[in-house]
Amino acid sequence: MSEDNKLKLYYNIREVAGMLDIPEYTLRFWEKEIPSLKPKKTSGGARQYTRQDIELIRLVHHLVKEQGLTIKAARERLKTSRRQVVDSQDVVSRLKEIRAELLEIKSKLDELNPLD
Repeated sequence: MSEDNKLKLYYNIREVAGMLDIPEYTLRFWEKEIPSLKPKKTSGGARQYTRQDIELIRLVHHLVKEQGLTIKAARERLKTSRRQVVDSQDVVSRLKEIRAELLEIKSKLDELNPLD
């Protein structure tokens, strides 16, 4: 999340979908299936997601898209062992960051020592 986004209190559905690279209709579906995911709505019906909503969405994304669970199984997992889900998502996120750093180092090394 960028520094500007960290200062915001609310995010619209397009911003949240962009953060996670998922379609907006997926977020709307998840709202129906995950009882604790209830973003505020403006008088015009526009969704306003808080940082807490986004963290919950990240957990659902981790369970459904990365671990391959059904939305029903994800809902149950969040209900029964949310702390484990958070820890697992944190580990996966950190490993992705490390992988990106290693790939960047490898790329720089390849530039210094090109194979002839």
